[in-house]
Amino acid sequence: MGTVTGWAEKTFGDAAGQLADLIPASLARAHARARSGHEGVQTQTLEAYGHGLYAAQYEELAAGLASLPSAAPVRLQGRTLVVLGDHVIYPLRYAKKDVPVTAARLRRATGFRADLIRRHGPEPMQQAFDLGLDELVASEAHPDLALLSEDVKLILVAYACSMTQGVMRIEWGSAELRREDRYLVWHYHEQLHCPSQ
Repeated sequence: MGTVTGWAEKTFGDAAGQLADLIPASLARAHARARSGHEGVQTQTLEAYGHGLYAAQYEELAAGLASLPSAAPVRLQGRTLVVLGDHVIYPLRYAKKDVPVTAARLRRATGFRADLIRRHGPEPMQQAFDLGLDELVASEAHPDLALLSEDVKLILVAYACSMTQGVMRIEWGSAELRREDRYLVWHYHEQLHCPSQ
C-alpha cells in the first residue's frame, strides 16, 4: 500500500490509501495499453503511443477509481473524470523523461485544461496586475466546466512517462497556471510510488 500523508488523508479521508495505490496502477495500465498500440501499428514515430496514452489515462483512472464508494464519474470534453467528494482527479503527463514536477508546463495557456486549472485550482499566490485590459482576457470558461460544481477543487496527477521507460514519476497536488509562461506553480505536491512495469 502507498504511503498516506496528512495532506492525502485531509483531502481524501478514508480513500487516501486506496488512491495512493490505484492511481499509479491505473497509469501503469494506460502506459501498457499505449505501448501495445504503438507496437501494433509499427510506426516509426511515437504518435500512436502519445495519442493512445492520452486516451487511456482517462479510461484507466476512471475504471481504477470506480470501485471507491464516493467516486462519481463526470464526462468533460469527451473524457471521463472522477470526482471524489469535493475533488476532481485530473491526469497530466508533463514530461517524457524523469524531471521534477516543478518543470511541468502546459502547451497552451487557453483551452479546456487551462480553464479547468484556473477555475478549480487554488487561488493564485500572486494576483495579476490590473492594467485595465479586461477585453484581452477571455472571460468565458470552457462550457463543459459548467458540469462541475464551483466548489469542486482540482487535484492534478502529474506524471512523467515514456514508451521505453514507462511511468518514471508520479506526483499529485494542487497548482495554479501562470498565464505568461504556462508553468504550473505548485501550492502543494507530493510523490506517489511508481509501480514496477
